[in-house]
Amino acid sequence: MLTVIFVILAELMILVPSIARFREGYLQARLEKAQIASLALLATDDPISPQLERELLDNAGVYNVVLRRDAVRQLVLSSPIPEPIMATYDLRMISHAALIRDAVHEFFDPNARVVRIIGSPVEQGGDLIEVAMSTRPLRAAMLDYSIRILVISAAISILTAAILFVAVQKLMVVPIRRVVAHMAVYAEAPEDARRMIDPSARILEIREAEEALKSMQRQLTDNLRQKERLAQLGGAVAKISHDLRNILTSAQLFADRIGASVDPAVARAAPKLLNSISRAVSLCETTLAFGKAEEPPPSLTRFSLRMLVEEVTDAELPEDGPVTPVLDVPASLMIRADREQLYRVLSNLMRNARQAIEATGEPGNIEIAGGEADVEWWIRIGDTGPGLPPKAREHLFTAFQGGARKGGSGLGLAIASELVRGHGGRLEMLNSAETGTEFLIRLPKGETLTEA
Repeated sequence: MLTVIFVILAELMILVPSIARFREGYLQARLEKAQIASLALLATDDPISPQLERELLDNAGVYNVVLRRDAVRQLVLSSPIPEPIMATYDLRMISHAALIRDAVHEFFDPNARVVRIIGSPVEQGGDLIEVAMSTRPLRAAMLDYSIRILVISAAISILTAAILFVAVQKLMVVPIRRVVAHMAVYAEAPEDARRMIDPSARILEIREAEEALKSMQRQLTDNLRQKERLAQLGGAVAKISHDLRNILTSAQLFADRIGASVDPAVARAAPKLLNSISRAVSLCETTLAFGKAEEPPPSLTRFSLRMLVEEVTDAELPEDGPVTPVLDVPASLMIRADREQLYRVLSNLMRNARQAIEATGEPGNIEIAGGEADVEWWIRIGDTGPGLPPKAREHLFTAFQGGARKGGSGLGLAIASELVRGHGGRLEMLNSAETGTEFLIRLPKGETLTEA
């Protein structure tokens, strides 16, 4: 339908100048016939009968003929004119715009008029020829010509539309339907790699769309497989954490008995052992909640950041180890956060830093600094390790993808980042180079938590 409409519009744009040219040719033909009739009269010196004169004028389609030859203007043929002459058209010096204007006016004027037509005789048959004629047959001829042009245009447009329709069906619609069908089949079982589309379109744009669809399907299938494996792993971890929690509960009972020992060294070590076992039990319970995608919200309390940092360094950095802690946390600095969750965050960061330094075989330092600004508390953890590899930086806080050492799961930073976001804060990596890595924790001072 659009093709038919466009072709007809194009034909209409061509029709107007075509009608103008047709009108000019029609008038020129009347002049030529009038010239032939006048030359037949001039060929004899004898007067012609009124009947013959009338026949010549009717054959030429005019009322009279005026011929100027050798500077003499002569009325060659004449007959009564039914009404006054309404307009004069000189075909010798008319422009294209005037031709179109006069044709449009003639086409839409239903009233018959008598007009004078002036032109140059053919074959040098004189200086000027002039006729008077009615516009009724002219308008009828123009209407007939327009109808024939429109009929031809309609036939051409219908044929063109049919050819275009078949071509579009074969080249575009069928390949697009194939893409849609593949999408529907793939949506039924996106984990089945056999349902991916195989690009085969010959049209460049559709071929690119098929290749993009296949790439998206491949990525989605891989992600679904990874999610399925993670779900299975989460179920296994939940079962292990459940059993491990029971075992640690029993160990906690034995640790309580050790705490009653009269040995001073044992009595000093027992509280640390109890705290470690308690955290392990708490971690197992949190893991069970995480397996349900329900990380518990932070329980906010005020506590000394210096005491928490010292507790983490005692647990993660042995006194006789190659890593030395450097603390720059004011003893008077009090922060408001979930103590256990922040312990886990600092523990993960310090453990990663310690393992990175130990992997070099050289001694190193881990610096923990803390402070506060108007709207937040900040904690900076920096080490003198070898820095993070590029792959680990790309997926730094993504579970199972941001591991920096061989055998690592990549969970530590992901968990730490999630816990900090739960406080409405941010965990950022400030820099990582051959001279070490530095992380920054930002915790807001607002009384209510905000979603990260």
